[in-house]
Amino acid sequence: MFTPTKIIAIGLNYRDHAKEMNTPVPEYPLIFMKPSTAVIGNGDAIIYPSQCKELHYEGELAIVIKERTRHVKKEDAYKYISGYTCANDVTARDLQRLDGQWTRSKSFDTFCPLGPRLVTEIDTSHLNIVTRVNGMVKQQSNTKNMIFNVFELVSFISSIMTLLPDDVIITGTPPGVGPLEVGDEVEIEIEGIGALRNTVKKE
Repeated sequence: MFTPTKIIAIGLNYRDHAKEMNTPVPEYPLIFMKPSTAVIGNGDAIIYPSQCKELHYEGELAIVIKERTRHVKKEDAYKYISGYTCANDVTARDLQRLDGQWTRSKSFDTFCPLGPRLVTEIDTSHLNIVTRVNGMVKQQSNTKNMIFNVFELVSFISSIMTLLPDDVIITGTPPGVGPLEVGDEVEIEIEGIGALRNTVKKE
């Protein structure tokens, strides 16, 4: 199990997702945060909150930080990464629209599944990423479509805040986000890492 002090998330970091949303490519990473209490592991249940009427999956590549990281240059960022895993940035989409900002919609307990394992030796510049719900493909892209790569993200975020060991950066989702229902099994699979699987349960 991962034990981050914080999860830093990136919005709109795939070119094909920006195109899907008819949104200009960001000039710099758009960041928000999820609490450490949102983290669950592979096989754990995602709880569908009673406050929420529209729950969505967002399959993502996650970076796990190795050591205290502050003001790191892009070319040195690899030294501060312990490895990579799969993430699901579970979102209460109706609450996101209602609130006009993202804290509540992203922060419920169980809203950050991570797993199934930490992989250290991998080239993150060209990895297939697929999200399936009940075996049906819902998202399919490649990390080559990222606007900001993992090293740029570590450098940018460390210029704002100190990253601590086991902190997690989730790097944005490809196009095709959509709903989850109670009983669904959602699977995030990233080439070279494996598949993160979780089932949705009622609160």
